[in-house]
Formats: sequence, structure tokens, C-alpha cells
Amino acid sequence: MKNGGNKNHPKKDSKIAVQPIRKEQDVKTIANITQKNPRNHLLFLISVNNGIRIADIIKLKVKDVKDMKVGGTLIIKESKTGKDNILVINKTVFKALKNYMDKVQPDDGDYLFPSRKGNSHLQSQAVSKLVKKWAKDIHLKGRFGCHTLRKTFGYIQRTVYGVGFEILCKRYNHSSPSITMRYLGIQDKEVYGILLNEIG
Repeated sequence: MKNGGNKNHPKKDSKIAVQPIRKEQDVKTIANITQKNPRNHLLFLISVNNGIRIADIIKLKVKDVKDMKVGGTLIIKESKTGKDNILVINKTVFKALKNYMDKVQPDDGDYLFPSRKGNSHLQSQAVSKLVKKWAKDIHLKGRFGCHTLRKTFGYIQRTVYGVGFEILCKRYNHSSPSITMRYLGIQDKEVYGILLNEIG
């Protein structure tokens, strides 16, 4: 199958910039439609609530998180940067985690997000397919992939909760806030917004 006919699929060894899910209601809608699959529901919510790379999330094992409570944290060493980051369990993630544990009843040594193929965890490519399907299911237009989940965290934190780029920069382990601004794709909108502020 050739890739040329699918604009949402990069050519081999190339990258495309995927978009965040920009509306909070769309995030909630996807959370709702994934409820029928406890694994996918937890994967979506733990990702959009933490902003950690999928490559690091999919390596988690059940024993890493099974006893965590609301407010609990887990140190994760980023595979890309080698830097430490923290995964936090908020109320939304805790509810999804408890639902997963109750319904799936996995063993401690199991991957939290197992692949249906073999004894490994989900791969990033499989997560990208899931994200594209979710976006399609709720009729979102644009380019989406596994990185969408990481970007959605920052986009919602910035536009809904007003979190500053400096804080998001630290969360993403970016080298500067300007990189975070470009990464989230909202720089032009932000600049225009401050020009509408009335002074004097």
C-alpha cells in the first residue's frame, strides 16, 4: 500500500507535525468513547493528563502504578533525553486506573498497556493508529498521532488553565519557552491576544 494517498501518513523516515486536540469538549468526548476499552481509556487519560512521551508511557508495568493513589507520583527517566520526569495520578487518571485494575485484573509483571500481539507492550505506531481512529470517530479534521496526546496536555493547560510557557517548558524538558510555544502551535494566537489587552 502506497503512502502517497494518505496525507496523514508520513513517508518513510520523514516526520509530520501532528496537532493537539484543541477543544476540551473533544477531549471529554474521546474519554467517553474509549470507556468500553479499559486499556485504551487509561492510555488516553494518563497521556493527556501528564504530557509524557508515549514511548515512555507504554513501557510502564502494572507493578509501577497499581498501588498509586490520587496525588501519587512516579519518577520516569525519559528515553529520548535521559532526564527525569514525573507521572502524576490525578482524580481522573486514578478513576481510569481503578477501572482498569478491576476489569482487567492484570498481573504485577504485565505491561500496563499490553499489545495484543505477543507478550510486549503497545508500540508507538499502534498508539498513533488509535489516536487517528479516535479523531476520525468524532469527526476532527487535521493531522493526529501519538504525539497528539502529549501536545493536548500542554495546549489545554495553556488555553484553558492559563499555565505559563515557562512552566510547560519545564514539564516538557524543553530547552526554552520559545520551543514550547512553537511546539504547541499557538504562538501567533497568543501574540495577537496580548495586543488586544488595554493599557492606560
